Amino acid sequence: MSIPCTALRVLVVGCGNMGTAHARAYSLLPGIEICGIVSTGKSKDVLNERLGGGYALFSDIATALANAKPDAVCISTYPDTHEAFAIMSLEHGCHVFIEKPLADTVDGAKRVVACAKKAGKKLVVGYILRHHPSWKKFVELAQGLGKPLVMRMNLNQQSHGNMWIVHQNLMKSLSPIVDCGVHYIDVMCQMARSKPVQVNAIGARLTDAIPPHNYNYGQLQIRFEDGSVGWYEAGWGPMMSETAFFVKDVIGPKGCVSIVAKTVGAAGKSDDVDSHTKTESLRVHHAALNDANQFIEDDTWIDMQDEPDHQELCNREQQYFLKAIQEDLNLTDHLQDAVNSLQIALSCDESVRSGLPVYL
Repeated sequence: MSIPCTALRVLVVGCGNMGTAHARAYSLLPGIEICGIVSTGKSKDVLNERLGGGYALFSDIATALANAKPDAVCISTYPDTHEAFAIMSLEHGCHVFIEKPLADTVDGAKRVVACAKKAGKKLVVGYILRHHPSWKKFVELAQGLGKPLVMRMNLNQQSHGNMWIVHQNLMKSLSPIVDCGVHYIDVMCQMARSKPVQVNAIGARLTDAIPPHNYNYGQLQIRFEDGSVGWYEAGWGPMMSETAFFVKDVIGPKGCVSIVAKTVGAAGKSDDVDSHTKTESLRVHHAALNDANQFIEDDTWIDMQDEPDHQELCNREQQYFLKAIQEDLNLTDHLQDAVNSLQIALSCDESVRSGLPVYL
């Protein structure tokens, strides 16, 4: 399968942080053009102006699909709209790029995947870390540490201003450990390459600014079949500590690998979107000892030369989306991983609410 020589016409749905970044990518990349922008509020007007103006603007996706006649749709709206918007787009004959999570329920995610298969269209989920060379290297090095692995990760965000509004809106449908957690659960599954068998999680509601049923701090633990374990912590809000908002390391019998982000680890960076993916350096520690129980090797520092910023990562995601369409890539594993990571994250959410472990 291949697309015509003319540019791929993409409808941008959602104009927040991610929708804006993806729209900018489309405006920069050859072979893609924006045929319309959709949002319920004024954000579409702001994005249109940022991109130089002249784009067709719509307040609802159904009208946009009927009038803009896109080949593909980019969905960057709140998670509780993902399933409906993706299915509507696929049934309209469009390829779909959709921000994570794929849906707000596992059954919903499976319905979207089934719809893409039935329609014969490409469906790519925005797992941005899979396109980051440093994170790919992090996973590769982790896989050489032996088994079992201990994986430690967090992303606490001391959000305020507009970002706190964004987080409050997100928490109308999902908790931080689900919305952000799917990224890091996906990373842990790639590292362990073993079946997850059990999750435990805790959470706390630290503000009245969110719905009573939700919580803005959570910590999850995953146990894998091979004995590997991992934890992930996420908190959103003006009350969050920045003392240790950025922890990303993995330990195995042969040593450990850590992401050391010296600059973004400084105070005041936790709500900076670039800090969420930036690595700067990887520190590799070697556990081997000599007869005197002294380390045989010094720690190895890998300074990453290819360190894309957030916008460049979005550009690479959209290049992959275009490649998937043009070269008819098999996305079966990609979509199964997206469903699996969501299932694990939602099981962690269930554990928070029940106070009990969940067996997978």
